[in-house]
Amino acid sequence: MIKIFTENEVEEIFKRNESLSDKFDETVKQIIEDVKECKDKALLDFAVKFDKVRLDSLEVSEKEIEEAESKIDPLVKEAINEAASNIAEFHKRQLDDGFMMEKEDGIVLGQKVVPLEKVGIYVPGGTACYPSTVLMNAIPAKIAGVKNIIMTTPPKQDGTILPEVLYAAKVAGVNKIFKTGGAGAIAALAYGTESIPSVDKITGPGNIYVATAKKFVFGKVAIDMIAGPSEILIVADKGADAAVVAADMLSQAEHDRLASAVLITDDKKLATAVSEEIEKQLCVLSRKDIARCAIDDMSKIIVTDDLSKGIDIANEIAPEHLELMVEQPFELLPYVKNAGSIFLGYNTPEPIGDYFAGPNHTLPTSGTAKFSSPLSALDFVKRSSYIYYTKEALKKAKDKVMAFAKSEGLTAHANSIGVRFKDNE
Repeated sequence: MIKIFTENEVEEIFKRNESLSDKFDETVKQIIEDVKECKDKALLDFAVKFDKVRLDSLEVSEKEIEEAESKIDPLVKEAINEAASNIAEFHKRQLDDGFMMEKEDGIVLGQKVVPLEKVGIYVPGGTACYPSTVLMNAIPAKIAGVKNIIMTTPPKQDGTILPEVLYAAKVAGVNKIFKTGGAGAIAALAYGTESIPSVDKITGPGNIYVATAKKFVFGKVAIDMIAGPSEILIVADKGADAAVVAADMLSQAEHDRLASAVLITDDKKLATAVSEEIEKQLCVLSRKDIARCAIDDMSKIIVTDDLSKGIDIANEIAPEHLELMVEQPFELLPYVKNAGSIFLGYNTPEPIGDYFAGPNHTLPTSGTAKFSSPLSALDFVKRSSYIYYTKEALKKAKDKVMAFAKSEGLTAHANSIGVRFKDNE
């Protein structure tokens, strides 16, 4: 049964593991080296070893992509289309066009925004089906102006990719799809093979092997983040429905045995009722064994004197998902400083953000919401500054710049300025 604590017991129970376990490092390093050396052959061998399938080709054919649409439930297809539209609408608002400043003496300063050339998207696969991951990664990249979006995903044992995933990739504008997963796929995207081009950045979630591989290829390519187990924290008042709170907590607990579901409330009756509801609802879940572990080992209910203290605790935990399940959520919103995504009111469950609303569901975990942000269109662009000085403008600044350079012991820097004016001395 989920444990109930007072606010004075919070500090010790929420210490997180601060680093990725290193017990998979050697295995992942070897996989990366195999892909660097043997390229496609290594990936085909990994498909036999890990996915139990012998592939003739890594690339998904146009025929497979076209056939996928006819195999999807019409309601799921409609949901994918509408979700894609919502995601695009939201992410379009995130971009800017850079700026230019014109100053005296003809000085021009500015910043230009340039999309990345090639991006790799990793989508978990095999028996799992994550079209939402495709949309949340590929659509922001497309909106940012990325011209080449490469997707990798593990195949099923019959060598196919689930049709919902292929259809989502078509809707989102993915250019090429490859049947490969795990650390091998990350290595292929970073270093390239005969079939798979190397990319500039890799995004997308995955298991511990994928996360470890992303850690090792960072620097060769950019990555979005190294994500930890899923988290939800709910701040609820006495008006919240205990059954609804319990359902929302379990929606994250079913992800992973290490997932965390936390309730903070100022109402002891609600705390007890939610604990009882969790036990009732757990029994009927398809992933009840996983959810049971997450609830017993990683999840908590905290009773505070008032909700303002609850917000303070939430800010310290910095959860991936924060639900403000209170009567006046917009009154509490200004006090939230650290959260990946915030869900307001009694009728905004976390899954509406996972699938449909529009904001990205790739979020900072393990307290990293204190300093990082959800995946966005801004993650798929880079910024370059530019500077233009006239001769007259440089002349006015030269003595100060040369003095500055010499104060740092960098005489060649100073000479770079001074040499331009030797003829005038």
